[in-house]
Amino acid sequence: MGINFKNLLSSKKKDNKMGDYQDLDHIDGVAISSISANLYNTQRDDLVMFYFRDGANHASVYTQSKIRSENIKWNLQQKSKKIYSLIVNTRNANAFTGLKGFLSLQKIAELVSSKLIEKQKQDDNNPDKISPKQIIFGCTGTIGETFPFEKIKTNIPELIQNIKYTQNKYIWTKAALGIMTTDTKPKLAMEQCKIGNTNIKIYGIAKGSGMIHPNMATTLAYIFTDAELSNDLLKKLLKKNVINTFNAISCDGDTSTNDMISIFSTCKTKHGKINNISEKKIKLFDQSLNKVLLNLAKRIVADGEGASKFITINISNSKTEQEAKEIAFSIANSPLVKTAMAGEDPNWGRIIMAIGKSNVAINLEKLSIKFGDLNIIYKGKIYNNYNEIDVANYMKNSNIEINVSVATGNKSFTVYTMDFTQKYIKINADYRS
Repeated sequence: MGINFKNLLSSKKKDNKMGDYQDLDHIDGVAISSISANLYNTQRDDLVMFYFRDGANHASVYTQSKIRSENIKWNLQQKSKKIYSLIVNTRNANAFTGLKGFLSLQKIAELVSSKLIEKQKQDDNNPDKISPKQIIFGCTGTIGETFPFEKIKTNIPELIQNIKYTQNKYIWTKAALGIMTTDTKPKLAMEQCKIGNTNIKIYGIAKGSGMIHPNMATTLAYIFTDAELSNDLLKKLLKKNVINTFNAISCDGDTSTNDMISIFSTCKTKHGKINNISEKKIKLFDQSLNKVLLNLAKRIVADGEGASKFITINISNSKTEQEAKEIAFSIANSPLVKTAMAGEDPNWGRIIMAIGKSNVAINLEKLSIKFGDLNIIYKGKIYNNYNEIDVANYMKNSNIEINVSVATGNKSFTVYTMDFTQKYIKINADYRS
């Protein structure tokens, strides 16, 4: 894949837009396997399993696209309180594959559940009863191609045999590499916090580089914790924290058929019962979960297809948060803004255009726009000391900040996006090859 594994895993390795990789280690109750099922024509990992020996509580948010992949349909039908395995394949989205694609997952789930029971017998002679309905799937890749059932089925025994019960940064990174498509870097994040006096871990991996625009959930992201949290609490925490993380990013304005974010709780760390997310006891966990999700979301934008700029768009002093969000995404999803950013052209008129087309009322006489700390528009007029040379020099940075005050209220929202380069066109012009 052209990635230097040793350099990649160095904690001192710097990404020009996102900083250090984090060193994920062991988390109780999670086991991982990652292999090549030959879904690509290269010997890269493309089939990944997360296995929860004693089951895991879980919650997910899914794409709001009206055309959903068969794995999303399958996952939505599974109502079990505990999940025993998540299986992720790349190269094939299993979208627009109809009943055949759905039944392929059912057959794989049946095979996986039986093989996991056999594995448990080998390991400790005390197998759980695992139902196919306790297996869920993540699929990513090309839409409309026949799902590679036989290849995946054939490699399930090896996948299960290679399960690693103890993790380290290499195993986590191998899994993150295994779920990549056009990504150039794996996405990993971690936080440690306390619930009461008990130490808790929150780990996460994600993939995504193109077809990225929020609509409940964007791309694939999987979060793991050893906290003892119910399905209901996990659902509420996840739904709350995707709002300003994964639902605040856009690479190209396109929402996938396969988007999903899932969180799994192994319940291995005991900290006393929590009844609702407003309890003081869970506040630090709530904040740490948000940090993990935001870290992963930003890494997706930073690794956007062909991206040379990481762009932060801050909208402030808006009448409502929703209006701030609409303005921010109007700017973020404008091809004209994106190409200006790529060309390092201080064409702030395109920001004006994007604000105007959002159809959100603004106070034009008090509108202010900054690039970083550089004033461009101040209270509805070009700033007296505006210097285009300074702005042009600022735009040479890999991290760009656009600050807009619309002066209609006191609400705000931040969106993260990327520029459009010629490389983006090249990647997507021959995506399938």
